[in-house]
Amino acid sequence: MAKSWACEACGVRLPGRSRPGSDGKQRGGRPARYCSDACRQRAFRERAAAASRAAPPTGLPGRGLPVSLDAFVGRERELARLRTLLRSSRLLTLTGPGGVGKTRLAVELAGGVRGGRAGRAQLVELDGLHDGELLPQTVAAALGVRERAGRAGSEALVHALEKRSTLLLLDNCEHLAEPCAALAAALLTRCPNLRILATSREPLRVPGEVVFRVGILSLPPAPAGAGGDHHGDQAIDPLLRSEAVRLFLERARTCDAGFAPTPGDVRTVAEICRRLDGLPLAIELAAGRTASLRPAGILRGLDDQLSLLTDGSRTGPGRHRELGTTIDWSHRLLDPLERTVFRRLSVLAGGFDAESAAAVCADRGPADDGVEGGDHCGDGRCRVRRSQVLPVLCALEAKSLIARVPGDAAGVARFRQLAAIRAYGTDRLAEAGEPAAVWDRAMDRLAGQAADGAAMVFPDGAALPLAREQENLAAAVARAAEGSDPRHTALALALARLHYQQEQLTAARALLTEVLARTTYGSPDHGAALALAARAACQQADRSAALTFAREAVAVERAGLPHPGRLANALDALAAAHLCRDAHHDAVAVFAECLAVVRTLDRPLDVAVCRHHLAWALLQTGDTAQAAAVMEECLPALESNAPPGQAAAALHTAGAIHLAQGNWDAAESRFAEVLVKVPDGESLHALYPVEGLAIVAAERGAPERALRLYAAADAARRRTDTEPEASWRGKVEAAAARARERLHPARADAAMTAGRRLRGERLLSYAVRGNASADCLTKHAGHTDVACRTSTEPISPSAQLPLTARELTVSQLVAEGMTNQQIAAQLGLSKSTVASHLDRVRDKLGVRSRTQIAVLVTGRTDGPGPGGEPV
Repeated sequence: MAKSWACEACGVRLPGRSRPGSDGKQRGGRPARYCSDACRQRAFRERAAAASRAAPPTGLPGRGLPVSLDAFVGRERELARLRTLLRSSRLLTLTGPGGVGKTRLAVELAGGVRGGRAGRAQLVELDGLHDGELLPQTVAAALGVRERAGRAGSEALVHALEKRSTLLLLDNCEHLAEPCAALAAALLTRCPNLRILATSREPLRVPGEVVFRVGILSLPPAPAGAGGDHHGDQAIDPLLRSEAVRLFLERARTCDAGFAPTPGDVRTVAEICRRLDGLPLAIELAAGRTASLRPAGILRGLDDQLSLLTDGSRTGPGRHRELGTTIDWSHRLLDPLERTVFRRLSVLAGGFDAESAAAVCADRGPADDGVEGGDHCGDGRCRVRRSQVLPVLCALEAKSLIARVPGDAAGVARFRQLAAIRAYGTDRLAEAGEPAAVWDRAMDRLAGQAADGAAMVFPDGAALPLAREQENLAAAVARAAEGSDPRHTALALALARLHYQQEQLTAARALLTEVLARTTYGSPDHGAALALAARAACQQADRSAALTFAREAVAVERAGLPHPGRLANALDALAAAHLCRDAHHDAVAVFAECLAVVRTLDRPLDVAVCRHHLAWALLQTGDTAQAAAVMEECLPALESNAPPGQAAAALHTAGAIHLAQGNWDAAESRFAEVLVKVPDGESLHALYPVEGLAIVAAERGAPERALRLYAAADAARRRTDTEPEASWRGKVEAAAARARERLHPARADAAMTAGRRLRGERLLSYAVRGNASADCLTKHAGHTDVACRTSTEPISPSAQLPLTARELTVSQLVAEGMTNQQIAAQLGLSKSTVASHLDRVRDKLGVRSRTQIAVLVTGRTDGPGPGGEPV
């Protein structure tokens, strides 16, 4: 009996053991493993894909690096040296005096290696942090690392970073040297793929640390003698090669587009740079004056101010004295009103918009009502009206004493003072004897915004007006705690809500512990703090504490003066604590009581929110019919009036109810609507409906689509470190298992591989295409890229394929019987490029022949046509 063997890629059995030649005869040599070159290549790619899947994730949902708005000048030699050091060391610290350019150099260095061996770079700014104990939470928040059950602080960071290749840029470590050193040592010890780039005025003194001292910019040569003024144009060439002079000229041109320096101006600029000791910040501040002064005037201004020291000491480092001289001189060029606003802005370390600046800088009383009148300035002190603040902000921005930063979604302009300038402003504020009054206005403004958020029935999960003021809020909480200010409770509670929404749960609970200790039993803030503490404990899987906090919150609200809104908030927290313990029937009973209370408030949206929560709890109990009835009552209000996150959650709940009822068309429609509303394919709100669509596909007999969606959602959850509820995860895993059973293992693996490559807009496009309901385009007319259809409308086979536009075009030409050479000629591509496209198509679709591609693209079920040879 003739021996036979099976191809390791496709499983086809063939006689003999050696590989057949082109004439069909057996050849000698090594035993064959594959029946064709195509199978060998396919096996190679599958091994490569498996290795890729085993590789650690590299991305973090943090903010990455800031985009520089101006040109980076000089430092070529430093950058080359630093790149070498960064490749060979895991902790590299840039040290140097304030204003020398450590941060800008570090960002430029990190940007140059982004995506390389050091992984994606993440910036963490520490200048606004003053409590070293909060350092791990601050780093976690900047990286987008969220605390999960059993992991907090450093442990959460280690969990997120231990398998990622990441470059962490810790900026401004000098005032937190010991906490930064401890955190760096812990992370580097336990995260082998992590590299840290730090900026500080002193080394961190961690074993293995490489310290690079950032020096001044290269200076122009000093003039040889009195005759130096007569060298003509040639004499300025050495000056223009100086980094300091180049920086001054570059920044001067951004301030005054018509700035055209003469040779004499260049020599004067060179002298300015020498007098400023090549310090970048001082040079940039001086260059900012070119809009109103020629270089000679700037130089005279420095001459007049050289004896002024902002730190009051002539024995400090010369560079610090020159930097202070430059800032002080710029400050003295301000008029009295501008000086007053400038120093008062220094309390807003987290930045400010025009409204916040007016509230903090304008004096109270008759001059605060916006009525125009004469200026009230004398001895450098002014009484500021609100109407004057915005023009002064514009003037300060033009003079480079405040910087504009991106505003929020509404397009509100925000500003900030650089750290060195803010420190100078703080000193001037103290000299004027104004800190107490200015801080009082700042805390009043923040407390008013906190009260706006607290007035909501369910404030813990709502979008809060203080989200952009978190750094200012933290500073206000610290100051209020020092002085036993009565506003501390409201401010700390607002800050705890922000921490809770960012899943910085340890920080939130620490603040809530302080609030509970400072408030009396039965006070409104006490009950609100207990409800939020219950929700935070739920998020940390601290079920016993969650139930205790929630029950106490309800008891507080029942015992005090009747306040339906606060009672409803406490009941909602108690129901959430029951859900956390899988006590679903208890949760239903409490949600029902909460709904009855909210109905008395005449707040339709809050009633709809409460009904949504009740519907979800009913679904967990298995009462699908009642859950559907409750959801039908609340969904229209949530779709039309709720914030995007709440609306998306409600649509997902509606889809989950339809799944439980076996109504695949309706479930598919609801899940697709969520994805149309959610712009980010990897947000928490997008992952649930993608998984829901995977379940629908499995139930409808589309196993490959089900596995692609399942794999895409699973990869996104791994990247973002999120996990669904156990009950939902069980449904998704069961659907994926059923889909796998219906496919050959090779096709299932190919579908999973293709799914892991789907992310962002491609994932949303693939998931939504052919699924949205007929009214989808009516509701979301702006999303013209989404093909909304009725669930019964026929969908072209190619519309469901996870291919790019170019790959789909190439596949359609294959289906027409064209060879690679003919496709290349028609599309203007090379033959090898066409082959590469087809390789990707084969991997995504899990096929090996041109005929199979044609069948999938056109929906044909007939036999091979032209070009049916293996790819």
